[in-house]
Amino acid sequence: MGYRLRELEAESKFGRTLTLDALGQVVLMSDIKAVIQEEAVEEIRERKLTMVVAVLLVITMNIYSRLSLGHVMQKLGQGLRFIWGDPDYRLPGDSAISYRRYQLGARPVVALFHRVCRPMTTLQTPGAFLFGLRLMAIDGTIEDVPDTPENMAAFGRHHTDRGDSAFPQVRGVYLAECGAHAIVDAGFWPCHTSERVGGFRVLGSVKPSMLVMWDRGFHDYDMIMAVRERGSHVLGRLPAHVQPKRVHTLPDGSYLAYLLPTEYQRRKRGEHLLVRIVEYTITDPALPGYGEVHRLVTTLLDAEAYPALDLACAYHERWEIELVIDEMDTHQRLAGRPLRSLKPVGVIQELYGLLIAYYAIRFLMHQAALQLGLDPDRLSFVHALQVLHAAIPEFQMTTTEQLPQLYARLLRDIAAERLPARRQRSNPRVVKRKMSKFHLKRSEHRDWPQSAQPFRQAVLILGSSSQTISPFCLQLEVQHYTLALEQLLI
Repeated sequence: MGYRLRELEAESKFGRTLTLDALGQVVLMSDIKAVIQEEAVEEIRERKLTMVVAVLLVITMNIYSRLSLGHVMQKLGQGLRFIWGDPDYRLPGDSAISYRRYQLGARPVVALFHRVCRPMTTLQTPGAFLFGLRLMAIDGTIEDVPDTPENMAAFGRHHTDRGDSAFPQVRGVYLAECGAHAIVDAGFWPCHTSERVGGFRVLGSVKPSMLVMWDRGFHDYDMIMAVRERGSHVLGRLPAHVQPKRVHTLPDGSYLAYLLPTEYQRRKRGEHLLVRIVEYTITDPALPGYGEVHRLVTTLLDAEAYPALDLACAYHERWEIELVIDEMDTHQRLAGRPLRSLKPVGVIQELYGLLIAYYAIRFLMHQAALQLGLDPDRLSFVHALQVLHAAIPEFQMTTTEQLPQLYARLLRDIAAERLPARRQRSNPRVVKRKMSKFHLKRSEHRDWPQSAQPFRQAVLILGSSSQTISPFCLQLEVQHYTLALEQLLI
């Protein structure tokens, strides 16, 4: 039996009826209405584009990333328009979308992110836990934002020996679940903000029984202490300049050591933390880091319960968060261009909408994989995104009673395309294009004067006479040229 079209009530309003049922298991309409009410941004006068629809649009614009906001609105309302009583119903235009977005602001979207995006893996999720601890990772990235004075003032621009960066940039720091690629906390700051500031911020979402991993750029005595106070453990890379005080060598070659705070007064008072150091090297010449000594610091002190080899291999699971950033930037957001928003509040709104959309896609992938007992790594993110593109209008058109059936089909479609088993890969940290052949854009180019006359009037054909030719003389020249051409053809 096929699917039936949804029947609408006679007095329905389009804005109230519009939903995003394809993500209904993740982003609940009740949560959207709750954050709008809590943040006191409810509309005084109801229009076509309600605040609820504005939130849905902020999420959907990060699913249809290739489209302008006007066309995203068309996609969001496509299914409902198909069954709507008025076949010529006009959706809100660009000006209404811009007005509502900035009236909505960023706070409701941030609040919705914290309501929705939580750890999703279970003990049945392959590769999500180690030693009974949920594998988590912290990392940061830089995102380009449109080059406007407002964004420049809010986020800043990087300066190097070769000049300024092409765009203002915002720094993001993420806390992600390695097994499901789910970002469960995030923060955004001006580009010159230290990653450790973001690291401390996202530690608020660390829960008991987690193993939190980070690279040496995040290493900090107080961050380790903060994770331990939350009932979790740390596995991180140790910078070369940090020299813990060795205490005792363990049977597996690792050793216990005292880690000291950076502040002299705290060290003088005898403040210290007992940690375990695991040193290892790479023996395969084909792998980056071959022959180098790598040092890990961990709060898992028992060498028998937590073997050093297992910890060294587990640390490389931290690279899952690098893949998270790649999926969002390369495949979802299309990072060849900056974000859309011209104002800082729109940038923050857009970034948290991006995280909600990414989490929703990953939630669907996790459920699809769990039903088949697969590792979520075996499912294609790009394929899941394309399936969701087609599913959004289908869910709007289908009768409510059949949505569970349609949702089950959605999960089967996502699971239909499977990737080969994950290879053990390691790649050098290099870029293909380091320099550009174009001149560097400098401050004097940002407000380049614009011509007031039409372009045609500014064109001078080289080799033409500087004297003005009368229309009569011009007609004689054309006749002479035509006659000469006819004689040549004869």
